[in-house]
Amino acid sequence: MILLVHGALSQRDWDRFIRDRRAGKIGPSGKPVSDRTIEYDLRFLLAVLNWASRSRDEEGRLLLESNPLRGLKVPKEKNPRRVVLTQAEYEDLLRVSAEMDWRFRVALVIAHETGHRIGSISQLRWSDIDMEHETIRWRGEHEKTGYEHRTPVTAEVLKVLEEARKRNPGIEDTPMLPAPKDPSKCVTRWLLRDWWGRAEALAGLERKHGRGWHSLRRKFASDLMNQPLKILCELGGWKTARTVLRCYQKADQHQLRKALENRRIARS
Repeated sequence: MILLVHGALSQRDWDRFIRDRRAGKIGPSGKPVSDRTIEYDLRFLLAVLNWASRSRDEEGRLLLESNPLRGLKVPKEKNPRRVVLTQAEYEDLLRVSAEMDWRFRVALVIAHETGHRIGSISQLRWSDIDMEHETIRWRGEHEKTGYEHRTPVTAEVLKVLEEARKRNPGIEDTPMLPAPKDPSKCVTRWLLRDWWGRAEALAGLERKHGRGWHSLRRKFASDLMNQPLKILCELGGWKTARTVLRCYQKADQHQLRKALENRRIARS
């Protein structure tokens, strides 16, 4: 906070953060990250500084005279690799999930059936689950967009939720997917990421950069490409259709050919 008040942040600090983040010297994972991740980090920082430069304290003074980092160039990833998990790959992972920790199977099915981020899934609590009305509440505090919403769930999700109940008969606000060493806390997405890698190995899948939990979210968006964008956004928790079109949906050859065939039928 002292640095912000005195405006001591500079281009040098900006460049050092980018360099160290790329090298994995800073950050929760301790591993190198892509420019896209760094972009998200810096845009969040800029948003905070912009807010501080417009907000005042109890005595009417600005929290920050100006944003010292305004105008600095944010790194952007060129041609980001947005892998979409295939149905065959999902079935391979589902097949070996029986050999994994039970939490992995539950998270895998929920991620496939709801299209939500693994970070949101890992933070679910039993108070978010309504088995009677077959819905899940996604808390805004755990959503990247801050958008709190409810979605209906499929029979596949209900089945794994019943399995989770037997394994972890928690009530009210207890974690649905508790951490193995501390049941009072939610399982971390880092552990779930490690389990994903182990499942890939068990399934005999060759490691592919970008094929992780988020590739299930892209699969969800692509599987529902024939649905109205408004419906898809509500189901997956996207605030805008623009994000879906730019980053998530990817038409395959079958869909392209089907579209041309439908056009031919309509013309005839």
